[in-house]
Amino acid sequence: MKAFVQDHYGEVDALQLRDIATPTIDAEEVLIRVKAAGMDPGVWHLMTGRPYLVRVVGRGLRHQVRGMDVAGIVEAVGEHVHAFQPGDAVFGTCHGSFAEFARAHHGTLAPKPAPLSFEQAAVIPVSACTALQGLRDQGRIQAGQQVLVIGAAGGVGTFAVQIAKAFGAHVTGVCSTSKTDLVRALGADAVIDYTREDLAHGGHRFDLILDTAGRRTLTQLRRALTPHGTIVIAGGEGGGRWLGGFDRGFRGQLLAPLVHQRIRQLTAKVNQPDLLVLKDFIETGKMTPVIERTYPLSEVPEAVRHWEHSHARGKIAITV
Repeated sequence: MKAFVQDHYGEVDALQLRDIATPTIDAEEVLIRVKAAGMDPGVWHLMTGRPYLVRVVGRGLRHQVRGMDVAGIVEAVGEHVHAFQPGDAVFGTCHGSFAEFARAHHGTLAPKPAPLSFEQAAVIPVSACTALQGLRDQGRIQAGQQVLVIGAAGGVGTFAVQIAKAFGAHVTGVCSTSKTDLVRALGADAVIDYTREDLAHGGHRFDLILDTAGRRTLTQLRRALTPHGTIVIAGGEGGGRWLGGFDRGFRGQLLAPLVHQRIRQLTAKVNQPDLLVLKDFIETGKMTPVIERTYPLSEVPEAVRHWEHSHARGKIAITV
C-alpha cells in the first residue's frame, strides 16, 4: 500500500510517500480501508519534534506512518471486536491515516455520521473531541453561561462554538477580521475581532474561556474571566522550542491553588463514547464540520505546508 512515512524529525521533506506492507491487526483492532484523513496540529508537532517536550516523551522517534484522524470502510476485524464488521463505514483515530489502509483500536472508532461525506467525518475526531472535553469535562459548561472561545475560526474553535451553543451557553468567538462572518454563521452570539478589540473590552467578563490559540498570557486571560470562572488551555501552540504553549498550562497549575479562578490544561483523548456524542450532534443538526481545503493523499506535504503557514478556516481534509 502507499503511505506517508517518516524516519526522522524534520520539516515537510521528512515525509516520504512509499510502498509499504498493509498493517496487520491484533484481537482488539480494526483494519480500515482509508477513504479520508484529517490534518491536526499533532501531525506537525510529531513531524518536527517541536516543542522538544515531544521528543522527551518519545513520540515520533520510530519509523511511522503519519496522520491520526480517519474515516473509511472496515476491511477486517480482530477476534475480540464485535461492534464492527467488514463493510461498515467508520470514523475516529488510528495508527497512521495518511495511507491506503490503517489499523485502529476499536475503542477509538464509531459509525460514521450518516449525513456526512468521508472527508467531513475524517476532520472531526481529534479537534471535536478536544472541544467537547475542554468545554464539558474541564470547563464544566452550563446553560446560560458566558463562554469565550479564542481561536473560534480554527480547527478546534469551529467545533467549540457549535458545541457550546448546543449546551445552551451564550458564546463569544475571538478571531481575525476576515473570519468574523464564519464565526457568526457557526452560531456565535458575539464576535471579538482581536485585531481591533481587547478580550475584556468594555469590562465584559466570561464564566468560561476555552483558549485554542495559545498566544495570550495567563494574566490577559484572567483579566477577562469572572472571579470564579474557568480557563481551559487546549493545545500547546506558541511559546518556545522546549515547552511551546504548554508552559502556560504548567504555570497555571502552579497558580491555581493561589486564586479562586480555575485554570486547566487539557489533554484530550479520542474515545468511542465521545465520538457517539459528536455523531448525535451532527445527526441532530447541532454541529457541522468546516473544511477549508481538501488535498489528495499524494499532496500531504502541501497540506502540511498550508496548515503551517496559514491560519486555516476550520479543517483540512485528505482524500485517499
